[in-house]
Amino acid sequence: MHDLNITIPILASKLNIGINQVRATVNLLDDGSTIPFISRYRKEATGNLDEVDIERIKIGIEKLRDIETRKFSILHTIEEQGKLTDELRSRIEDCWDANILEDIYLPYKPKRKTRATVARERGLEPLALWLLNESNGDVFTEAAKYLTDEVKDEDLALEGARDIIAEIINENEMARAVIRNEYDKNAFIISTVYKSKKEEAIKFSDYFDFAEPLKKCPSHRVLAVFRGEDEGFLKVKIEPELDLALEKLDKLYIKKNNQASGHLAEAIEDCYERLLGPSMENEFRNIAKQRADDEAIRVFTENLRQLLLSAPLGSKRIMGIDPGYRSGCKVVCLNEEGKLLDDDVIYPHQPKNDFSGAFNTIHAMVKKHNIQAISIGNGTAGRETEDLVRSISFSNPVEIYVVSESGASVYSASEIAREEFPDKDVTVRGAVSIGRRLSDPLAELVKIDPKSIGVGQYQHDVDQNKLKKSLDTVVESCVNIVGVNLNTASKSLLTYVSGLGPQLAQNIINYRNENGAFKSRKELKKVARLGDKAFEQCAGFLRIPNAKNILDNSAVHPESYGIVEAMAKDLGSNVEDLIKDAELRKKISAQKYVTETAGLLTINDILKELAKPGRDPREQLKQFEFADVKKPEDLTPGMILPGIVTNITNFGCFVDVGVKQDGLVHVSQLADKFVSDPNEVVKLQQHVKVKVVEVDMARKRISLTMKLGL
Repeated sequence: MHDLNITIPILASKLNIGINQVRATVNLLDDGSTIPFISRYRKEATGNLDEVDIERIKIGIEKLRDIETRKFSILHTIEEQGKLTDELRSRIEDCWDANILEDIYLPYKPKRKTRATVARERGLEPLALWLLNESNGDVFTEAAKYLTDEVKDEDLALEGARDIIAEIINENEMARAVIRNEYDKNAFIISTVYKSKKEEAIKFSDYFDFAEPLKKCPSHRVLAVFRGEDEGFLKVKIEPELDLALEKLDKLYIKKNNQASGHLAEAIEDCYERLLGPSMENEFRNIAKQRADDEAIRVFTENLRQLLLSAPLGSKRIMGIDPGYRSGCKVVCLNEEGKLLDDDVIYPHQPKNDFSGAFNTIHAMVKKHNIQAISIGNGTAGRETEDLVRSISFSNPVEIYVVSESGASVYSASEIAREEFPDKDVTVRGAVSIGRRLSDPLAELVKIDPKSIGVGQYQHDVDQNKLKKSLDTVVESCVNIVGVNLNTASKSLLTYVSGLGPQLAQNIINYRNENGAFKSRKELKKVARLGDKAFEQCAGFLRIPNAKNILDNSAVHPESYGIVEAMAKDLGSNVEDLIKDAELRKKISAQKYVTETAGLLTINDILKELAKPGRDPREQLKQFEFADVKKPEDLTPGMILPGIVTNITNFGCFVDVGVKQDGLVHVSQLADKFVSDPNEVVKLQQHVKVKVVEVDMARKRISLTMKLGL
């Protein structure tokens, strides 16, 4: 049913990407290849398209195929009615706009009983057509011809005729196109508060009497307005000016000035207010929602990408602390692989205030387990716990970090956590998560639903299926950019490796448990149900440190090992020397090793990888320390403070300055120049300096600026 010869040129034109590039990408996707695999190992086929363009192609072809499926259904329905002409078939087959397709179909779409169908059943259609044609003559004399037991007088006859006209206009493609254009260019999104709920709705006060051109309204405002409507506080309309819309329809239909014209004008107004206007409002609500969703998801996924790729501390012995007051602080010690060595609870804060006991416990555990770094959750009692830890003099150097604990509680109650620590309660599991996310944020955060890790805005308001797909794509991308240690990776991490998924990830874990560590990538083929296709997709992203074949710990794909071996042989050397000796690699002529399947792009990628095999692309982690402020009341306007960027939105970024409540740097306060996208100026987890502008205790808002000269 799907014809690539039709859809691929359409998609190529829409995306402004070459037809051959689109065709090759679609074929690879249809063959079961993943986006990370295609972008990394099939550059020749796609003309070096990156993950963004490949994802655009994937989404685009899915949409076109959905339209194809819809067209097939529409053609079948109209054909069953015996109304499918060659011209109509051609128009439907040539249409690739979902809204226009539905306009073409509307007159043939099976409907429930309407006012117009009732009027038709009463024999009033000829009268409707008489009015629609603006026929000359007395309308009441004409209407009298249609009186029956059901149509008792001329007014009822004319009313029924107008109902039919309203439906005819609503189903007319030109009329719909005219009003759609009016909505597209001139519609406003308007919200007003329900007066009886004004006090309850205070958080939506910006939208109590709000109107903005729809096409200029940013995504966060659209979502906020719709949320206010969903929660029952705001009444929301999307519409252009009524008079202008009616004027456009009148120009289409009214050509004379007689009695029939007056009834036609009345029918047009009824059509717009009862049928066409609400239909277009619904369409543009959906469009506005989809656009806002897409933008919110884009911002969310970009934040998630930055968070997942944030700097890891690496393989060190780490103490994780989940702070708390009454229930105490949960303390765990982890080895270099993140395995739990020890756990305890300390009570340094109110109500017990056992400061000395906590001091001694931490000191003893650090010494006993040779702890190299301490990771402290940034939630309740986080700053006080950090002060305690920093007051301790350790015999060996110990690095101290405060990390986001968003999602740690979600992980601790999850099935994954129960599998890892069946004998430990949720508090211990949460502290383990806090410790591990310092060592390797990516490896730990993949275990948590991305919606729960504190970097989204309006994530619960957007299309959840679309959000999940986008977030999964980002997680998969990040996991494969970094690469995964085949012998230590959790099931959660392996699940996101190109070509694997939950079942094969579990099969790898089972094989590891039964046979010990993998000694080579080839050994993957012994894993249950891991066939040639899965091996092709996953092998290049899996690493085996200290493998016999040094390339097994690199991003060189096994299909290209022969190329590297040929390079070494031609130089009278071996692969190990090729990796160690930069001068030796300079002697390689890339062109010499080009084959039908491996072009210059692939050869150059191989040479780059040989220079730094298996290198982690993430930055080095830097230590950070907050200023001596603990709560919002400690802040005063003009204070300059160090902070960490915790979230980025279209309207600015949120910064943690250590007072348990993030402050907002509005986009206008990010730099001394105009900023259209906050990501141009700041990145997640970035260390910044900010100045306090205002502290609104009533609304729990902290306003900050990065324009320190102000």
